[in-house]
Amino acid sequence: MRYLFALMAAFTIHAASYAQSPFSKVVIPSVPTFLEFAGERVPLENFDTRESLQRELLVTSYMHSSTLRALLHTKRYFAIIEPILEANGVPNDFKYLAMAESGLNPDAVSAARAAGLWQIMAGTGRDYGLLVGSEVDERYDIEKSTEVACKYLLEAYEEFGSWTLAAAAYNLGKAGVRKRIDKQGVTNYYDAFMPEETLRYIFRILSFKLIVENPSFYGYMIQSRDYYPVLDNYTEITIDDAQIDWSKVARENGTTYKMLRQLNHWIRDYEYSNTARRKLTVKIPGPGFRADTASETDMETINIEDN
Repeated sequence: MRYLFALMAAFTIHAASYAQSPFSKVVIPSVPTFLEFAGERVPLENFDTRESLQRELLVTSYMHSSTLRALLHTKRYFAIIEPILEANGVPNDFKYLAMAESGLNPDAVSAARAAGLWQIMAGTGRDYGLLVGSEVDERYDIEKSTEVACKYLLEAYEEFGSWTLAAAAYNLGKAGVRKRIDKQGVTNYYDAFMPEETLRYIFRILSFKLIVENPSFYGYMIQSRDYYPVLDNYTEITIDDAQIDWSKVARENGTTYKMLRQLNHWIRDYEYSNTARRKLTVKIPGPGFRADTASETDMETINIEDN
């Protein structure tokens, strides 16, 4: 009996200290009972599928700063990506693939040197007609790289007959997916054994989908004014000079090199030796470009008073 009282007393003390803990509560993200990717049902009744989704929800939801920053960019870049996906007949859910690939950072570069929102390798970019170089690199061009991603995904869908396998192929390659499903005699991503990165890949995409569609449910308190605005206040000009000085182009068009790079991420250096005299379409910030975007976010000044 004395042991029982001692145990109860210890438990009471522990519970009290836990209630007063300075640490934030850590909760397990809820997994939905029904979920689709690109119109294809995710078999959440399977324990491995359910646990894999929960794993990526844990990772994504608790990478607070990087996930929050990606969320803040959704309005700006989804406005560009979504119409291109629709025009190419690619399901809207693939915008979350770009999110999983780059965190919606148009200047992202991986350890393997994949670049841009869609993390395209140099060889793949060239194969699909993009200019890839140290001065100009169209893998960072949001519209053109999205078109390339669409072409690749459509080819993969035509081969596999599944958007989920097409997404897996974006990570592993079409040959890599084909080799494994043929060897294993399966036709479904969720039945296939893949390399670790590809096993997690679809669930990472799905974790972003769930959080974007209901950020407050997963603990992200974002107001509509917090999202970064669409940068659509610009005009376009065409340049085909043999030698291009981008700082000069900026000055001649009433802007700065810095703002030129904000709209044209594919510009990768101060100059471009355009010996082939290619015609380059350049976005030029419109009047009040910086002021307009600032006002859209409804910025507030926070005054901090000394206590």
